[in-house]
Amino acid sequence: MTGLDRLPESDPTTILRYRDGIYAADLLTAAITEFQFFDYLADHPGTLSEICEHYGWDRRPADVLVTLAKANGFVQEDENGVLSNTINASEHLCSGSPWNLSEYYASLRNRPVVSDFVRVLKTGKPAHWSGLDEGADDDWHGAMLSEAFAKTFTAAMDCRGVYLGKKLADAIQDLLNRGKCLLDVGGGSGVYACALAANTPGLKARVMEQVPVDGIAREAIEKRGLSDQVSVVVGDMFNDPWPTDCDLHLFSNVMHDWNTDEILKLLERSRASLPEGGHVIIHETFLNLDKTGPLPVAEYSCILAHSTQGRCYSVAEMSDLLVESGFQFESFQETGGDRGVIVASVS
Repeated sequence: MTGLDRLPESDPTTILRYRDGIYAADLLTAAITEFQFFDYLADHPGTLSEICEHYGWDRRPADVLVTLAKANGFVQEDENGVLSNTINASEHLCSGSPWNLSEYYASLRNRPVVSDFVRVLKTGKPAHWSGLDEGADDDWHGAMLSEAFAKTFTAAMDCRGVYLGKKLADAIQDLLNRGKCLLDVGGGSGVYACALAANTPGLKARVMEQVPVDGIAREAIEKRGLSDQVSVVVGDMFNDPWPTDCDLHLFSNVMHDWNTDEILKLLERSRASLPEGGHVIIHETFLNLDKTGPLPVAEYSCILAHSTQGRCYSVAEMSDLLVESGFQFESFQETGGDRGVIVASVS
């Protein structure tokens, strides 16, 4: 239970940001060197849909690029959704300016992740996770079926969850105190279920994971001494039956791996298996209403667009998906490490 029931003296957010934003420069480089994006926008201000039509881009990664540009102050959006360059982009990212810095990025255009982003923008299909064999057929989601990759990736997510899980528990403690059983959907190692249970002695929790991550979760839960309070349910969250005796459903860093159709399916499955008075808890990195930031979240969205089928969503976007799925939005609050939590109830 070490670390799950207390916070460190220092804040690791800066350390998390370096890793989370690692691909932002590559996406910007692709936009500048391969597509001359800001030159195009200088002559053709337009909506996201119009930009996608011009370039033949998939909307999901294009949305991430535009959000990154807005968060950096390179692009502005008017009340009609028309995007145009700011003075910063006009002076420093357009070829007609004497202060143009586009060539500064040209030497980076052959970086592998830059090439990946060119493909991702055109196809919408995620590239291989860093270090994966480029000859393999599987993306990150398929790679998680390999025990070797699943162990490495789950360990990476587990270590950050010790801090983030405690921050989440503190933010929703009143709700946890009222709950009886929590289902941690796609919960990886179970670190978030363990953190919430460690801070709420009367709460039982279950982690729903597929093979081989279920075994990794059992081992991690046992090492933390929480096997009496936290158990594992084996299943594919999209296709297998969900338990119906849990009154709290947690999605922690899950929704950002998926596009909106998949998120709707997960929320609809959650709604169908929650009792009246039940709650869904969505713990994520969220963008603001206008999707102009926060910059660290816009940068994190780049690695998601590259390697998964998702991106970062705004609180408003997630709220709309919840309402469409039959939930009632209740609250949003920031937690820690650029994360936040939305709570919604069965309406």
